[in-house]
Amino acid sequence: MLGPLNHVGVAVPDIQAAITMYRDKFEVDDITEPKALPAQGVTFAFVNLPSGQVELIEPYGENSPITKFLEKNPRGGQHHICFEVEDINQASLTMAERGVRVLNEPRLGAHGTMVVFLHPADMGGVLIELMETPKEDH
Repeated sequence: MLGPLNHVGVAVPDIQAAITMYRDKFEVDDITEPKALPAQGVTFAFVNLPSGQVELIEPYGENSPITKFLEKNPRGGQHHICFEVEDINQASLTMAERGVRVLNEPRLGAHGTMVVFLHPADMGGVLIELMETPKEDH
């Protein structure tokens, strides 16, 4: 059921500073412009690399789940890892049947496909995002 690793999500207190770091320190020039995703309470940008992506996520709005993370980790840090699945609804059901707490109903994610998050306590301490494989290349 588990497809390829899509990205690693990194919470940052300042998305522009994080973009500058990747450009200046690693000479990455393929970084998307920051975009707000109000439904998930984040502003995001993707650092595009030959082997995948780093998703930079900054809080957006008062109820952002990233705010709580940054309170515990003021400098930011790894927030989640994302794997692709063919069918998000089936993956959600299968995970629930296997005793994994699915934290949300499928919702639209930053790649324009449906996503769910799995509780870190059920996933070896790691917040896992499952993302339906994009039907076209974004």
